[in-house]
Amino acid sequence: MKLEILLSCMDQQAERLIHQSRIGGDAVVVDQCGREGYAEYATERGLVRVFYSAQRGLTKSRNLAIEKSVADICMLSDDDEVFLPDYEARIRKAYEDLPQADVIIFQIENWPTSLGDTQRQLRFPQTMKVSSVQISFRRESLLRTGVRFDPLLGSGSGNGAEEELKFLLDCQKRSLKIYYVPVTVARLEQSASAWFDGFDEEFFYRRGGTTRYILGRFLASLYAVYYVIRKRGLYEKYLTPGKALKAIFRGIRDNRVTRQARENAKR
Repeated sequence: MKLEILLSCMDQQAERLIHQSRIGGDAVVVDQCGREGYAEYATERGLVRVFYSAQRGLTKSRNLAIEKSVADICMLSDDDEVFLPDYEARIRKAYEDLPQADVIIFQIENWPTSLGDTQRQLRFPQTMKVSSVQISFRRESLLRTGVRFDPLLGSGSGNGAEEELKFLLDCQKRSLKIYYVPVTVARLEQSASAWFDGFDEEFFYRRGGTTRYILGRFLASLYAVYYVIRKRGLYEKYLTPGKALKAIFRGIRDNRVTRQARENAKR
């Protein structure tokens, strides 16, 4: 069962990044650095293949990594993760124990989760609690169903995040089985996000647009109220709940991402 870490970065020195991330096995690195190119080098137990890309956008980076991977199992990674020494054994064991699983969500240190400590199958709305750095999958399942990350979402898209929610919903729609396994495989270091500039009105506006695109108007509206109430402690030093709710509903009303998708479909 071949495993590869799919690591997305921007303008990084790949060899230093692999060492910093403690990746000792096989990996695919996509470095969006403004040029096209390829390099490879050996690790302790495998091979790192580096694809330099002139594209911009996190989801495009991850889709390219999926395309270039030759593994049975892929685990997503950002450039601020550090893997545990036995991460390969932990990931492989989870897939051996769950042969029916197409996607497995793992635990990441320093990343709070409310998914608990019980192994179980996940469906919407539980998948709303998942971060992209927790996601692994059988590559053949994605190739068979055509599921990929949506390029209209994620860092570099101009529309904010939520790309992992759309990805997992697309997996569910295509009858792929998603499981949560409460096993830690890496820890997350503190680093500046490429897209998150704080809880300002633009953040809530974008969230309204992405959730409308992913969930539809009705569920997005319910989620807007829930999010503004539930996350008040995170954002209230930046703006009031009233302003947050107004911004998120403005994003739902404008429906910018859905309109972009329709325009792209006409081309």
